[in-house]
Amino acid sequence: MIQKTIRIFGIPMDLGQNRRGVDMGPSAVRYAQLKERIQQLGFTAHDEGNITVSQAEETVTAADSSINAHFLPQVTQVCQSTYEAITDCWQDDEFGLFIGGDHSLSIGTIAAVAARGDVGVLWVDAHTDMNTPQTSPSGNIHGMSVATLLGDGAESLVDVGYAGAKLKPENVAMVGIRSVDGIERDTVRKSRVTVHTMSDIDVQGIHVIAQKVLDQFAHLDRIHVSFDLDSCEPRIAPGVGTPVMGGLTYREAHLLMEILSASGKVYSMDVVEINPILDSRNQTAKIAVEMILSLLGKQIL
Repeated sequence: MIQKTIRIFGIPMDLGQNRRGVDMGPSAVRYAQLKERIQQLGFTAHDEGNITVSQAEETVTAADSSINAHFLPQVTQVCQSTYEAITDCWQDDEFGLFIGGDHSLSIGTIAAVAARGDVGVLWVDAHTDMNTPQTSPSGNIHGMSVATLLGDGAESLVDVGYAGAKLKPENVAMVGIRSVDGIERDTVRKSRVTVHTMSDIDVQGIHVIAQKVLDQFAHLDRIHVSFDLDSCEPRIAPGVGTPVMGGLTYREAHLLMEILSASGKVYSMDVVEINPILDSRNQTAKIAVEMILSLLGKQIL
């Protein structure tokens, strides 16, 4: 059962990718009445505000160019600060809600979640994010998050919070995948991470895929959902930095959240990659709030 108190953290990170504006994602989601709508469901919501993140313009000359991971020291610091803030404020009997910001922030949030014991991580995304500095074509850390959490990446990021890998590959499932880099594809195939592509969803239906995820996590007591808005069809969620056609429909995304909610195992959630500069009338932030509410148990009747 979802905890009755929701603890909200904003992480306005935009250093893990190369399009400005995603740092305003937490504000956009709050403007879409996140806290008020959570309270309307009968929850208590505590907003801890935002983690401090340096502006790219302030740090560009200090960025580490010795490794193919842009703004590595700065991203590491933000992820470490995120880990510490969550660890200090988030209680075991609360639901953790982490609003971004680009997907590199999950290195800090999931480190904090995993520190409390084994957890199943559902990665809802158009991308697998399993590049490393050696394989990344862009050097953008938001495309390295899963690899880092599995222990394969820049040492400073792998060791955020505490040394070593944070996740076991058999405890990671991905849904909505439809864009994988060439060398990254080999990494994904060789890993024990379970990947449900959009083709799988087309053939089997989202309800079957959701049940497979729950079956995979049956031995675990807790699930963390890391939801990238680019997992959705760009027509419904245009405000993302790396849109890919052919994503989850509005109802597919909702049904996935509803089935996960009904399991009673969801413990925490990332909501990331909302870029108001690229959005239309805050549409993507509104979609994000709808997905959060569905995961928290909002029902049609």
